[in-house]
Amino acid sequence: MKTAIPINKKLFDIYLLFTREPFVQYFTKELEFYSNGNGGLLGLISLDIYDNDYYGCILSRDKAKQYRADHITASVETIEEVRNWIDEKMSDNSIAFHDNEYEYFDLFKDLKNEDNQHPNYKLLQSNIALSVAKETVKEVSYHYKDIDGNFIDQFQSINGFDSRVWELFLFCFFREQYFSFKRNFNAPDYMVEKFNEEIAVEAVIVSRKTDLDSQPKNDAEIQERAENEVPLLYGNALFDKMKKKYWEKDHVKGKPFVIAIADFHDTMSMTWTFNSLIDYLYGHKQEYSLDENGKLIVKPVEIEDYTKPNGTKIPSGFFFQPNSENVSAIIFSSCGTLSKFNRMGKQAELGSAVPILIRTATFYNHTPNATEPNIVTYQVDKNSDETWSEGVVVYHNPNAKIPLNPDLFDGRVAQCFFRDKIIYSRMPEKFPYNSLTQNIIPKK
Repeated sequence: MKTAIPINKKLFDIYLLFTREPFVQYFTKELEFYSNGNGGLLGLISLDIYDNDYYGCILSRDKAKQYRADHITASVETIEEVRNWIDEKMSDNSIAFHDNEYEYFDLFKDLKNEDNQHPNYKLLQSNIALSVAKETVKEVSYHYKDIDGNFIDQFQSINGFDSRVWELFLFCFFREQYFSFKRNFNAPDYMVEKFNEEIAVEAVIVSRKTDLDSQPKNDAEIQERAENEVPLLYGNALFDKMKKKYWEKDHVKGKPFVIAIADFHDTMSMTWTFNSLIDYLYGHKQEYSLDENGKLIVKPVEIEDYTKPNGTKIPSGFFFQPNSENVSAIIFSSCGTLSKFNRMGKQAELGSAVPILIRTATFYNHTPNATEPNIVTYQVDKNSDETWSEGVVVYHNPNAKIPLNPDLFDGRVAQCFFRDKIIYSRMPEKFPYNSLTQNIIPKK
């Protein structure tokens, strides 16, 4: 082929994550992906599963920088014919290319607000170590519908940056899980639909409450904070959202209502607060031991309450508190951060090739009777296979008025259920409890 250049499927998926509707997976199989070299045009070859023939598509960016179908050919007998068609079309100067003078949803628009910018936004905007994350965030944001009209301002701000990154991550997660979005209401954050089942989703984070240098200094301090302080932080964030009573809104009534939460309360806090949330939600923690035959024994231990600094006792077990029956489930991930966008872009070969990303992750251990997780370190590249769904867990409310259908999520998502004081889990083949990504810039 003279003009069409084969590209990484992961790159194509970032470009087209929100362009193609989820239902196309049921009657086509995508086979080959092409670019004209500068990203102005993309090419796709797919197999029609029912007719067993091929079709091709040329896509170009529109005024909003979203890729749209420009030329289509269908019912082609051989794949070679489609390859030739794509190569010919990509050589055609009459096909529209994006004009950078047009307006689009620009998260990095200069708002003259440098004094109010989040430190991580400044790094994302200008530091080469996060240049891949920046390009990935930009591609996702072109498809984002800003219902409130203040997303860009908050994305750049000290108080709003972490929340908006979490919302963009959820945007990618639900789309990868083949949900469609209904953005007709400004609250809750998302109304998503799949198989004619609609879910209301409100996003929230545990916001930064402390100085940048207050992170735990050793394992003992981590354990102490995780057992009392962190569950209280999760509880405050969740109950703040409960006060809104989203389930009473006309467009939410009769539908599962879900709160999606992430922890940004301290530097690197998402790497060590995983267990605090599940303990708080179900009011139990699981103690593990091995019997004389090496068999794993799980013993549930009830957690009655937590103590605030002023001595006030706060009950554990969010799912057992008044009004919590209106919450169908809690969605959580420790991976919905800039590092996720950096890794997803890097394995798609998007953006600068200069940064080297080394990821160390603590993964669920599927070995029978295992008591310790697996720790894996690898360099992120085109051979990596991380997904947006990797690291997401759904905690189902055992007392929900309107339960969330677990079949709406595929096997890449962890799901937890509570019966007879025991937490039962459906764990994916790959599930990271947490991870740390090093951004290395080689010396010249």
